[in-house]
Amino acid sequence: MNAVQTMSVQVEAHGRVPDRMRELAAAKAGSLLRFASEPVLSARVTLAVSADPAVPRPAVAQATIDLNGRTIRAQAAGETMRAAIEHMAARLRVRLDRSARDWSARRGTLPVPERGEWRHQSIRADRPAYFPRPGATRAVIRRPGYAPYALTPEEAVAELDLLDYDFHLFTERSTGQDSVLYRVGDRYRLAQARPKPDRLGPLPPTVTLSEHRAPVLTLAEAIGRLEWLGQPFVFFLNPQTGRASLLYHRYDGHYGLVGPDATGQKR
Repeated sequence: MNAVQTMSVQVEAHGRVPDRMRELAAAKAGSLLRFASEPVLSARVTLAVSADPAVPRPAVAQATIDLNGRTIRAQAAGETMRAAIEHMAARLRVRLDRSARDWSARRGTLPVPERGEWRHQSIRADRPAYFPRPGATRAVIRRPGYAPYALTPEEAVAELDLLDYDFHLFTERSTGQDSVLYRVGDRYRLAQARPKPDRLGPLPPTVTLSEHRAPVLTLAEAIGRLEWLGQPFVFFLNPQTGRASLLYHRYDGHYGLVGPDATGQKR
């Protein structure tokens, strides 16, 4: 436990982030590591400030904790960097508390309405709005995103919550289908490349299944659909590999692409 409490927190800053805010972020995240239930292998905070004055919450703070090989993540946006850091720290505390409640035994279950349960913590989901970068300057940035092992929908919900994601791309265990789980208000929606409801089995009460197949699109067509529909992401099948990918707006205004690599293997 002493090693956890004294571990230094790496802080990365992008944009005009004052030094005192870097120190505050390191102190806030570092003070919370004592609540970790397992050894903390690394702790990093990323701070970013949008240069666009039109962005309503230009400051973004994101914490990523490697908890004995399991990632715990929390992020928040604010009108000021101090507000973003405070809100990020509150979300991180909740996730560390949640992971400490015998996470392995609870894996695959949904939160219960206990006193102090994270859903009752009055923490608003202030998601950073993406930077309105001109279309001609946007790049497509690929990143690994598939879960490294097959999951049930219940397990995908648990991971999505611990990682503080809006969506989670994974292979569904019973059907073997490329799938994405995403938030719809306080509930979840499951979309699959080729839905197979008869093989899927019962879903948790907070998860609904989309009956629509993922469209077959080139990357250019996926970008066009993302802009045309104005949705947070586009889940689609690569016509060459037949594998599913997900295209979304990154907070820096570029496009993010999650999915298999060029050989069709999951990354």
